[in-house]
Amino acid sequence: MDHGIHFISGLPRSGSTLLAGILRQNPRFHAGMTSPVGAMYMALETAMSRRNETAVFIDDAQRRAVLKGLFSNYYETIHTEKVVFDTNRAWCTKLPALAQLFPAARVICCVRDIGWIIDSIERLVRRNAFELSGIFGFEPGGTVYTRVNRLASSDGLVGYALDALREGFFGEEAARMILVEYQALTRAPRETLRHLYAMLNEPYFEHDFENVDYQADDFDLALGSRGLHTVRRRVEWVERRSVLPPALFDRFAGDMFWRVPEANIRNVPIIHFTG
Repeated sequence: MDHGIHFISGLPRSGSTLLAGILRQNPRFHAGMTSPVGAMYMALETAMSRRNETAVFIDDAQRRAVLKGLFSNYYETIHTEKVVFDTNRAWCTKLPALAQLFPAARVICCVRDIGWIIDSIERLVRRNAFELSGIFGFEPGGTVYTRVNRLASSDGLVGYALDALREGFFGEEAARMILVEYQALTRAPRETLRHLYAMLNEPYFEHDFENVDYQADDFDLALGSRGLHTVRRRVEWVERRSVLPPALFDRFAGDMFWRVPEANIRNVPIIHFTG
């Protein structure tokens, strides 16, 4: 990784694909949706663990070398000349390891009101009314209540990401994180990107926020969730009413812990919309 690497993580439906679509306009950057690297990283961790009886022949130095080599080998044939932004929800749980593998790396975490995240996923389900979604195991008999409960569970799409974000936010390596609020990214994209570039110590690139282009139709179709990774060409904030029953939407009102100043004990930088 001669030109450096950073990570994109955080909550689903909170702007990570949009952010990647913006960053990839810069010819010096490579960014995209969730890559295979995170899954391969965890598979290697398992293979080198005590679950494998031959792990007695692997020491920590070798583990670090193998894990670091995964990144350089994967990206070597893709973008050797670019700064890489690798996306995965799990990176918030790997901060102690990432700090040793890539001391200069930052983890950019996209965040958003939890109720609106749930709403966004439910809208996607209703938009694909004749497709069963892999998000819910392709099961046909669910209700909005069972879908929300599954999303919010600790192993659900939203619950897992929220727990991972908490782990990183309150952990010893939290200063490596940069939180980017969805409102900031969509209401004030230029100012948000300027702040982000400054935190990454990168020279600013003038992005075209009227022509952002990113989609992964084949991936989304296979998941039964058409449009999951499609972003609008124009970066903008869209006002709307929630499709969720009010009690379900209000259930998550207290979960935005990063908005409580007293909770930010590690002084994690947060880019938020100031109006």
